[in-house]
Amino acid sequence: MKFPIQRFAWWLALGAGAADFCSGLGLAFVPAHVLPLMGLSVPGAEALVWLRWVGAFVWAVGASYLLALALGGEARLRTLLELTIPFRFSAGVFITVAIASGGLSLGWASVPAVDFALVVTQVWLLRRWLG
Repeated sequence: MKFPIQRFAWWLALGAGAADFCSGLGLAFVPAHVLPLMGLSVPGAEALVWLRWVGAFVWAVGASYLLALALGGEARLRTLLELTIPFRFSAGVFITVAIASGGLSLGWASVPAVDFALVVTQVWLLRRWLG
């Protein structure tokens, strides 16, 4: 039995959306609790303000995935997958460079790993889906 590409895209969007939504909420509102779960130290107060802002952005990206699913329709899901590719790619590049230059600890490596994996998967899905 062949697994429909649309079903895979739906589950991918649900997983990515829920993960981003929840992690973004955590970073925005309780970063001192979330960071140790990632094996990271909690920065000073000023850095936490910027981290909360990043959390709000991640939360919004996750909400975008979930909103596209809630509103339904293959066209919305395809558009979402297309539009989030540059956001994920740029975030992955930025964090990779920040780690390589010593600005962030290696503990942040899971973030670009997930972003790059989703970029590759979303491009693959769109190419298969759209022919």
